[in-house]
Amino acid sequence: MASAADANYSDPAVMVRLLTSAPVWAIVGLSTNTRRAAHGVAEVLARRGRTIVAIHPRAETVHGARGYATLAQVPMAIDVVDCFVNSALVGDVVDQAITVGARAVWLQLGVIDADAAARAAAAGLAVVMDRCPAIEGPRLGVW
Repeated sequence: MASAADANYSDPAVMVRLLTSAPVWAIVGLSTNTRRAAHGVAEVLARRGRTIVAIHPRAETVHGARGYATLAQVPMAIDVVDCFVNSALVGDVVDQAITVGARAVWLQLGVIDADAAARAAAAGLAVVMDRCPAIEGPRLGVW
């Protein structure tokens, strides 16, 4: 598999833009399990004033925000679809993000699918791959 750097899906300017101007983050894989990375990252984003939407098959309420089983059920515009799913499954999530008109997809650390990233980019979405917003915000001086 290609690394994020190979296709420039780790562009600092894109990450800064998303971290500073994307208010609604749908976090796929976010549940009430506090031991999961998605829970901590969602908390960081919420503290930074982002609206968090939990996407999980159990549609759990997390950090006070109602959860949904699928992206298609979310009743508001989604700026970023943050993907905490296995690389083998992320292509379907990216396709759903394209279908619902999300502005961007952010594939978390270790989540790599160059074909899905290319599909998202071709559809006009900003793409970040193999990065974490909770790490990139401080590293880029955003937070």
